[in-house]
Amino acid sequence: MTLSLWLSLLGASTLISFTPGAGAINTMTNSLNSGFRRSMWGILGQQAALLIHVIVVAAGVGLLVSRSPLFFTAIRYAGAAYLVYLGVRLILAKPQGSEEIDLRGRESALSMFRRGLWVNLLNPKAIVFFLAFTPQFIRLDAPAAPQYLVFIGTIVAVDIVVMWLFFAASAKSFSRFTATERGQRILNLTFGTLFIFVAALLVFIH
Repeated sequence: MTLSLWLSLLGASTLISFTPGAGAINTMTNSLNSGFRRSMWGILGQQAALLIHVIVVAAGVGLLVSRSPLFFTAIRYAGAAYLVYLGVRLILAKPQGSEEIDLRGRESALSMFRRGLWVNLLNPKAIVFFLAFTPQFIRLDAPAAPQYLVFIGTIVAVDIVVMWLFFAASAKSFSRFTATERGQRILNLTFGTLFIFVAALLVFIH
């Protein structure tokens, strides 16, 4: 991959990562509930999903998904249902007392990783997006493996930096709300509603 092409990839990846979505909401929620440092586990789960999406597209399965309305719709509704589940669970979550707040971060790393994985994985539009996005940066007259390594390495590195140092760090400014039950209810309602809103977009915007 030439330097000019890689710089284009870097710019495009940065813009994509800064676009608010379920991944950003999940990252901010993790940062608030488990702390800035431990939110990285959810981010890593989201990156694992991105890696799977690129592998799916590279293997040609992405084309199959994009051309199968039934398969695409099934994954789309499954993804929306999962986001609604996360949103409702957050809205109904019981506010923590002061002693419980001191014990924040008890959610396991595996649990945050798994949730991050499913948040990004159950998004069929990501497959279609990579299906359209990937060919722009992969030359057919050059070895594929090194190009895909640079491609996914750049996307993952950029997304980790943006998610952790922007979205997770931004959530720290809301941390004062978690000190009171009322503040926790407001934050849970806000982020829970955002999850449901993104789910609605996934279902109704084609």
